[in-house]
Amino acid sequence: MKLSVLVPCYNEADYVLELLDIVGAALPDVAKEIVLVDDGSRDGTRKLLEDKFGPADLESALTGARPTARPLSSNATIAIIFHEQNRGKGAAIQSAARHCTGDIIVIQDADLEYDPDDWALMWKLIATRKVADVVYGSRFYGRPHRSLNYHHFLANRLISFCFNLLFNQTLTDVETCYKMISRDVLESLRLSQPDFGFEIQISAQIAKSRRWRIYEMGIAYYGRTYDAGKKINWKDGVKALWYLIKFRFTD
Repeated sequence: MKLSVLVPCYNEADYVLELLDIVGAALPDVAKEIVLVDDGSRDGTRKLLEDKFGPADLESALTGARPTARPLSSNATIAIIFHEQNRGKGAAIQSAARHCTGDIIVIQDADLEYDPDDWALMWKLIATRKVADVVYGSRFYGRPHRSLNYHHFLANRLISFCFNLLFNQTLTDVETCYKMISRDVLESLRLSQPDFGFEIQISAQIAKSRRWRIYEMGIAYYGRTYDAGKKINWKDGVKALWYLIKFRFTD
């Protein structure tokens, strides 16, 4: 079985190459393809990637041409898609998803807040034990996580509480980056939200289907500050509450 790693990337020149080294080394016995979408970065991220891996495929996700796969490690390849303008995290993930070919798919931000070593148990639940179709990695299960802004913690708790109430779930961290899903789940989704509202849309469609076995497990979280490049803000939290209502009552 093959794992597809979808990496949305925007202005991550300080972190992206180190992150790719870590991703390449994760799950050493599993074949991996990394599909990275540079979402119109303006900090030199694209040049770093092209210097190391060769030219990115401009808009290949829209033209239909499959992006060029290049070796990353002994068991991993990388394909890079370039968005000429910044469209948002959701749009970047949708571009990557259109070209991934793996049996199992995971989302990985292009910074160092999340640790790919946590994939091992997620992979086991879906690929080995075959008890799950979807695995969420929760930042609030007691694994190492950096203490940051308490208001962010409250906002995450509120969003997860409202999601559980509306969709009859028991998740503790709906907004987590780490969502690992099977190919069948991916092919059932109809994703369209270009911004951080993608996180709510994908979870809403998974929950509303009532078809998928959803698990949650603790992960490590090495959160960063705004000075270090954190992008989500309070406006995204307010939007998330609106998206909860929108995607509960619409497709």
